[in-house]
Amino acid sequence: MRSSIRCACLSLALLMLAGCDRIAPDKPDAPAAAVIEGADSMASRDPASGKVAEAGAPDSEPRPVMQAQVVLDRLGFSSGVIDGKANRSFANALEAFQQARGLPETGKLDVATAQALAPWSNIPATRVVTIPDDWAKITFAALPDDAAGKAKLSQLGYESMAEKLAERFHTTPEVLAALNPAARPTTTATASPAATPSATPAPAPAFAPGQQIRVPNIGADVIDPAEVKKPDWLVTLRSLGVGTSQPEVARIEVDESAGWLRAYDAADKLVAGFTVTTGSEHDPLPIGDWKVKGIAYNPPYVFNPDLFWDADESDTKQHLPPGPNSPVGVVWIDLSKEHYGIHGTPEPALIGHTESHGCVRLTNWDAARLALMVSGRTKVEFLK
Repeated sequence: MRSSIRCACLSLALLMLAGCDRIAPDKPDAPAAAVIEGADSMASRDPASGKVAEAGAPDSEPRPVMQAQVVLDRLGFSSGVIDGKANRSFANALEAFQQARGLPETGKLDVATAQALAPWSNIPATRVVTIPDDWAKITFAALPDDAAGKAKLSQLGYESMAEKLAERFHTTPEVLAALNPAARPTTTATASPAATPSATPAPAPAFAPGQQIRVPNIGADVIDPAEVKKPDWLVTLRSLGVGTSQPEVARIEVDESAGWLRAYDAADKLVAGFTVTTGSEHDPLPIGDWKVKGIAYNPPYVFNPDLFWDADESDTKQHLPPGPNSPVGVVWIDLSKEHYGIHGTPEPALIGHTESHGCVRLTNWDAARLALMVSGRTKVEFLK
């Protein structure tokens, strides 16, 4: 995903208070139908205990880090993007899992942690899925770079099939390209003898409906439509591979320096953990105790350059439509601290690696999952 509009949480929250610009917490509409046409045919089919999952054609190589990321994601301890890299985001997920299991918080896939993850060793790192035929009806198009151009659209949707698939399987188009080398279009261009591999980026994968591709083997994506009151939110959950069976969270901790969010149930048991991007020097995270005020699903966004310290002088106020490529992603969790919230992002690969304009930002799939866990009773603590 890309977006030239940096996330300005202050902008969104300020404008939530102003007349028709307000993004109020959603109220339940009429219940969705028990069966929704176009159910996700790519949902996981988990094996019985002791059985090996059917993953389609065997993978070409072992992927131990990706396998651990997949299992941790299924258990609610997300490294954000599943990419097979032992980076800080992976360490955050491991530390959360280790805390939940009473293990030393090393942030490493050590012997004790590997033993604790052993019950899920039958879950392979990847599986093969078929891109649904009805995805042929989806229109993909590059989004304008400027806010004024985006404001003319009806939705800030996915720009490519690869981007939509990447969000569905909690990864990036680059990882999908690496997992599916045959999907990358060939080129007849001849490289200069002095050219290096890094100077020639791999072509974007060419995915199409009906095609079988290899993806990270995420689970926890079973959806009960009766649990979702808004039809458009049901579509969003399916597009992100986020299931409706989530724990109820009583309190949340966000650590600014470590870059993680951890969620605890009423018994103060750690039940979920996510890598996040928090504030910056210009818009620091408001350290202290807050609470969840409400949730806006698929919110529109009002871009007000007067509230951005780094806005261009030529920028003007614009009302942007909702969508996964919105500056706040697919959900806004409103906090009692005025002008602040927890939300998604149009650029999941940057979570944990960049700063935000004050708020707490997660990948769209992690933000959607957290939104199913919290309520007006959930307390939030921001730590230094």
